[in-house]
Amino acid sequence: MDLATVTRHDVLQWVFSRWAFGAACCALAAISATAQSQPAAKPADKGAATAAAQAKDNRNAPELIDFKKRGDDYVALHRKLEATLPTLPKESTPEQIDRHQRALASLISSSRPKARPGDVFTAPAPAYVRALLKTLFANSNTRQLRASILDENPGPVKLVVNGRYPDEVPLATMPPEVLQALPALPEELEYRFVGDALILLDVHAHLVVDFFPDALPK
Repeated sequence: MDLATVTRHDVLQWVFSRWAFGAACCALAAISATAQSQPAAKPADKGAATAAAQAKDNRNAPELIDFKKRGDDYVALHRKLEATLPTLPKESTPEQIDRHQRALASLISSSRPKARPGDVFTAPAPAYVRALLKTLFANSNTRQLRASILDENPGPVKLVVNGRYPDEVPLATMPPEVLQALPALPEELEYRFVGDALILLDVHAHLVVDFFPDALPK
């Protein structure tokens, strides 16, 4: 470039090009540093992946067909009877919920007076579920999983099929891994551990539908 003919515009253009080059270099350096500072992605937990895969495969196992049918039959009865009761308000009080639960439980109990353990958890479902849970524990952090279950577990409680779940006994939390490994349930039913027994709880009626012992792996 002839210095005699250099204009102010030329000078500004040259300065801007130098500044842009420097800014680009700084940006590239920052990106590189950030990438190096990011921790490497941890591999998926083998235990969780194994449990999830097995749960997906086992939900339609032949050993569970009768259990699922009995559960569906129970829920059909539940819905038929609940439809005869006044609908709970959207903003229900604890007293209204309690009255609804007791009224529904009374109707259900009267409709299955000879209910006993094994009516829904029919053989070979209990043995199969025990095996599922044993596999889940073997492929997970057993101590942590068991501690999570036992944290609010009320311990041994006398359970009565077709009877109300005791009001003074807390409902233990069910870890997501356990629920994923067990057969899916309609929204009216839930699994809960009481001591080492696995119960089937009617949520709307606060009723023990069925249970079997020795479900919690040692």
